[in-house]
Amino acid sequence: MKHPWNKTKYLLSIILFLSYCAVPPSGIIILCAGDSITEAEYPYFLHKTLKKEGIRAKVLNYGRSGFTSGEYLNFLRSNKKTLAAKEPDFILLQLGTNDVRVDHDSTSTEGFYSNMKEIIKIFRGFRNRSRKKSEILLATIPPIPGESSFPFTSESQLRVTEEINPLIKKISVEEKIILVDNYTLFVHSPHLLPEVHPSREGYKHLAHNWYIALKSLF
Repeated sequence: MKHPWNKTKYLLSIILFLSYCAVPPSGIIILCAGDSITEAEYPYFLHKTLKKEGIRAKVLNYGRSGFTSGEYLNFLRSNKKTLAAKEPDFILLQLGTNDVRVDHDSTSTEGFYSNMKEIIKIFRGFRNRSRKKSEILLATIPPIPGESSFPFTSESQLRVTEEINPLIKKISVEEKIILVDNYTLFVHSPHLLPEVHPSREGYKHLAHNWYIALKSLF
């Protein structure tokens, strides 16, 4: 015959265990998704900014150099389980620069829209450590400077302003996700964007722009 004290002790252990599991984990996890503008440096500077502000965070860089929206979609489909297992609290998404190239990477307006919607659909299935949906932030892409060389041309410049960024804004409204204006940042400070890629100082400003958007969500 079991002693009633043992049963009580067992129940208390279960209650304590469940209470511990219910406590949200400390710190935040941020997954940065995009092309080479993401892969290069801004996640590094974002992490430094968060640390300076006393915010404990892990910033994961999943930028992929040279990827169009279609190529990133394929990457995401192939690595969905791996990325979802990171359990990000926030997903920062910026794609589109390579889609306006005039070579074989050029993506139609309809194709870009379809790719981005599917990317967001996949990210919608991600959960953080508290099993809440990961928060997605979507950014407009920087302008294409006039000095840029092939495979970027004046046609690329026009597509950014008349097709890609308007579509990104449209998608943010449709999906009810936060829009981060990285386009205007570089329009107001063109010296930060000497070519298609920002300067080192430009990446710092880009990281700060993401931080300002994130700050209201902490």
